[in-house]
Amino acid sequence: MPPYSPASMNGPISEKLFEAAKKLIPGGVNSPVRAFRNVEGDPFFVRRAKGCRIEDVDGRSLIDYVCTWGPAILGHAPTVITNTVHQVAKEGLSFGIPNPSEVEIAKIIVEWVPSVEKVRMVNSGTEATMSAIRLARGFTGRDKIVKFEGHYHGHVDSLLVAAGSGALTHGEPDSAGIPRSFAAETIAVPFNLPERIEEVFTKFGHEIAAIILEPYPANAGFILPQPGYLELLRALTTRHGALLIFDEVMTGFRLAKGGVQELTGITPDLTAMGKVIGGGLPVGAFGGRADIMDQLAPDGPVYQAGTLSGNPLAMAAGLAQLKELEKQNGYQRLEAIGQRFEKGLRGIISEKGLPYRLNRVGSMWCLYFGDSEIINVDSVQKGDFEAFKRFFWASLEKGVYLAPSPYETGFLSLAHSDRDIDDTLEIFAECLG
Repeated sequence: MPPYSPASMNGPISEKLFEAAKKLIPGGVNSPVRAFRNVEGDPFFVRRAKGCRIEDVDGRSLIDYVCTWGPAILGHAPTVITNTVHQVAKEGLSFGIPNPSEVEIAKIIVEWVPSVEKVRMVNSGTEATMSAIRLARGFTGRDKIVKFEGHYHGHVDSLLVAAGSGALTHGEPDSAGIPRSFAAETIAVPFNLPERIEEVFTKFGHEIAAIILEPYPANAGFILPQPGYLELLRALTTRHGALLIFDEVMTGFRLAKGGVQELTGITPDLTAMGKVIGGGLPVGAFGGRADIMDQLAPDGPVYQAGTLSGNPLAMAAGLAQLKELEKQNGYQRLEAIGQRFEKGLRGIISEKGLPYRLNRVGSMWCLYFGDSEIINVDSVQKGDFEAFKRFFWASLEKGVYLAPSPYETGFLSLAHSDRDIDDTLEIFAECLG
């Protein structure tokens, strides 16, 4: 694999913009992973994106496998969405009062997602998980939450929690600014280890309001649950009167119309959603059983509100995207693209005798640079991160943009043609040599 030289990768305009940004914005970025710290370099700045390509301010064109971290399932700036946003914007950008698109998108979500009988729109995935946790506590009258190490649910105080020093200790804050008293109500356990979650419920089952998890974890690369594991979580929560919350902000409407719960047949009590249902605009949603959702204000005692929730632009863009996915039989096409990509990449790995692991479902994938079986974040951390850095920079230099971190998932879109996939695989073959 070729050496990398991050300092030489960006053009002068990106370099100048980043120097200015660092003086005005913490770290020079508005979300930490954009800082490229995990690959020991500096970010470039993008001026436009179309289809499966992004173009930076210095004129470099790149095949994009980040896809806005998931929402760009049709590709960047699809005409059906840009035209919709243009038309809706002429009628007003925000009303602060109900609009028809809120009802229409709610109807689609309820029809498509197995667990959802009622849904409320919010403005981000973080808002969705935060609200779902509050609702679970309000519904059950319990305080404790169980989460899994390496599962990211937004920057919510009670969910930015790492495991304590012992197997069954309460959590420890994973960020400055989070009181220990908040973290103490969260129990963090390793994913995919049945005995650990069973121990937690044996000890604390009567105190647990909910388990929250990414059913297919996508913030430590892309991890799949072991056979029977999701079924175990469903059984434990049901037995102990706790709720099961699926965070499908990344997987929802991307892997299937009904997300992971459609693929697995495991129905949670509540689901957090986002990304794809906004068509590229800020959005989030949470929904579930009607008896639980009816505890929300104004009908119930659990308060949640948002001035821009159900924003007409985001609702219209999301509707346009969901309808277009259905019109194009999008999930079948994405699976075909994914199979082509996976077959080619596995062929390269095999031909070169590389000890790497590849996980893929539909349009989500991750290449792990190591020989360990990938079952949770501990196994991810055994990988060869230096090899990932070399691969990242070599691919970028040849025109392919990947997430700048070994802990992130790659995404495919309907805009990735067979030719784009083949060109990418040719570049990967060179970069993995």
